[in-house]
Amino acid sequence: MSKSPRYYSMYDKPMWDSIAEGRMKLQRCPESGVFRYPPGPACPVSLSMEYEWAPISGRAKIISWTVFHRQYLPAYPAPHLVVAVQLEEGPIMVSYMDHENVDKVALDAPVNMVYTDHPDGYRVNKFVLA
Repeated sequence: MSKSPRYYSMYDKPMWDSIAEGRMKLQRCPESGVFRYPPGPACPVSLSMEYEWAPISGRAKIISWTVFHRQYLPAYPAPHLVVAVQLEEGPIMVSYMDHENVDKVALDAPVNMVYTDHPDGYRVNKFVLA
């Protein structure tokens, strides 16, 4: 079983738990229907403090990318292909892709979220070309 990171805030623990379960959920405002990322106390549209945790489709499109050549943690070897994607539900998220795909990455390329388990015991989300 994958574990959630211990560095979560009071607002994002359910998100990290859903990633550990392999089905990411984000906050959604019941009043406006707007998904929000990162999780926070209020809807940016309605300003409502109410929210629910709803699963996302995992579908997105690439809006930017870069390659990091430095290794920061032992379980995450360099190089890292880091992508900014716009989720089908609206929010923009920064994540990563396998570096082998660096030559295939393009603006607006469709991607899908998948989950991978790392040697440190954490499950993280990443994206693959659709």
